[in-house]
Amino acid sequence: MIKEYIQFAFSTIVHQRKRRSFLTILGIFIGIAAVVALISVSQGLKDAVSSQFELIGADVITIMPGKFGAGGMTGFGARPLTDTDVEIVENIRGVGTVAPILVRTAKVTFSGEEKYTYVMGIPADKAEDVLLSMEGIKVIEGRLTTKSDKYGAIIGYSIADDFFEKDVHVGDKLEISGKEFKVRGRISKIGNRQDDSQIYIHMSTAREIFNTSEISVIILKVEQGADVERVAEKIKEELKDKHGEEDFSVMTSSQLASIVQNILGIIQLVIVGIAGISLLVGGVGIMNTMYTSVQERTRQIGIMKAVGATNSDILTIFLVESGLLGLVGGVIGCVIGIVLAFGVQFGAEILGYSMLKASVPLWLIAFALGFSFVLGMLSGTLPARHAARMNPVDALRYE
Repeated sequence: MIKEYIQFAFSTIVHQRKRRSFLTILGIFIGIAAVVALISVSQGLKDAVSSQFELIGADVITIMPGKFGAGGMTGFGARPLTDTDVEIVENIRGVGTVAPILVRTAKVTFSGEEKYTYVMGIPADKAEDVLLSMEGIKVIEGRLTTKSDKYGAIIGYSIADDFFEKDVHVGDKLEISGKEFKVRGRISKIGNRQDDSQIYIHMSTAREIFNTSEISVIILKVEQGADVERVAEKIKEELKDKHGEEDFSVMTSSQLASIVQNILGIIQLVIVGIAGISLLVGGVGIMNTMYTSVQERTRQIGIMKAVGATNSDILTIFLVESGLLGLVGGVIGCVIGIVLAFGVQFGAEILGYSMLKASVPLWLIAFALGFSFVLGMLSGTLPARHAARMNPVDALRYE
């Protein structure tokens, strides 16, 4: 019987009301396509973020100026970190390598072309720890700078190929804030345009050309066997005693990953809510179409009842038909959504954001198809009940 119901409903949709059926499922597949595309992209981004933090490792702690609260990072105007803070952190039990970092935007000139990008100052004797161990990246050309390379630079992946009109090679010279630097090495791709366009120089040199003694962030690695969370709490206590207040943030890798994942999760909920409006409109469209179908097929309903169809049969026929309308919209929406998701990924890669990947898990497709089918059936419930309750005599007389 179920097979016959489906065949009858499918025949009605495909052969009798093609144009109306297409317009009805339009609202459904637009909403489903939006849900599938946007969740696929955001899920891919969450996976990429998780993989990045796994590369960094769970034993890395980051200290930043400003307090991280419910409203986000309040670092603007906050007291900057200093060399004294670095000394305090270095003396805490369980702390291994400590790397103060200075980050500034600077004018970079190469072959007469001027561009602005981030320049990161890192300690000369800790370049390997910061870049290879704490940041989880590799040197793919040349080498890291040494203590003697006061004006040596390591360039991000994109600087070499597509930042300037001419390609930058290891051994070339470029100007940073009016000072000439020699490119010593190039690091691997991180995955986003900003990080891949950074330039790394010695901390002392960065302080010299930017005329500051401030520290933008402190990255440290916990000694093997030490409790990361306990070390982080001890750092908070010591720095709070020195500052007089907690005007800084101490974050472990797991905490940073959790914060990013939560933010992306909220974005996903907002996306689903927006797309849900389109699905609601689609559901109303199915209800309207089914009411119209019941009116047009009143006489047919009367004939079916006259030859023995029960109220349950009529109810099931219209519920299956409305469910199929939703399901077909879901199938089309999934296909379009997947195409859009990978289209976004392709566009992001062109723009230099290779970290942004599309991920289409099976649960998302199953949810989209199941939800669209259930939505269709729910939208067709009232019209189906109206059809099932028709008096067969009145239905046969209907013109």
